[in-house]
Amino acid sequence: MLFLFIARSINTEIHRYPTLNLIPRKALRRRARISKGLQRLRQRLEPTLQTHRMGIEDATLAGAMPLDDGLASEPAGSEQRIAPRFTLLIRAAKLVSPNGEFVCVIRDVSESGVSVRLFHDLPQGQPLELHMPGGGAYEMEPVWTRDNEAGFQFAESVDVGRLIYEAGEYPKRGLRLGVCFPIQISTLTQRCEGMVVNLSQQGARFECDGLFAIDQSLRIETIEPTPEFAEVRAKVRWRRERDFGVVFDDTFTLGDFARLAARLQSPGLLEG
Repeated sequence: MLFLFIARSINTEIHRYPTLNLIPRKALRRRARISKGLQRLRQRLEPTLQTHRMGIEDATLAGAMPLDDGLASEPAGSEQRIAPRFTLLIRAAKLVSPNGEFVCVIRDVSESGVSVRLFHDLPQGQPLELHMPGGGAYEMEPVWTRDNEAGFQFAESVDVGRLIYEAGEYPKRGLRLGVCFPIQISTLTQRCEGMVVNLSQQGARFECDGLFAIDQSLRIETIEPTPEFAEVRAKVRWRRERDFGVVFDDTFTLGDFARLAARLQSPGLLEG
């Protein structure tokens, strides 16, 4: 409603002075102040608006209403929950276990639990934690599994609004996994080995004794080729001593990213 009010104010000024040369300086200054204020307000509210828009799109695609009874997403025969469960946007998150960090997609959540979709079998071991891209971490334990879906109970009650709308220090940063694996880096003039220390769909950070320039094109290969990471081309975005950050020419799909993480850390999860 606030955006509509400000937009209508700007339109009123435009209709009052249809020709730019006829607009008084006072009106121009007023319009500039309104535009700057609207821009600052939009920047502050963009994470919330984006989450709201994505949630509406997800609900429209799924053809679903909010799951107020908390039972629709759990398999038959499972324990019925008292806490209301709410449909969420399809949001990627990290499932952290003693075996590594894995990709999951949150489907719905309540203050007492959450259900997620996986791209492989559920990692074994305790404890399990759900890590959000914004930095929030929530300890939980498994309650049910069905195919590539699973439900968990939080160790402590969570603030659902905070979990859903958290933006973190870097709201546009994608999901990053702390996976380590050896690679070979090649350019037109050199070839050396390195070690990836974290990975996302869009890029990676690695350590290497080589020397690469900013924006230099690289060809990266795993020591043991995998279907998802046979050969990747990337460009250097930053460097700090032996550390380099690269962005991939072609990003991973979420499914390929999830399967690559499982193959590198716990290949048995892909055999199910």
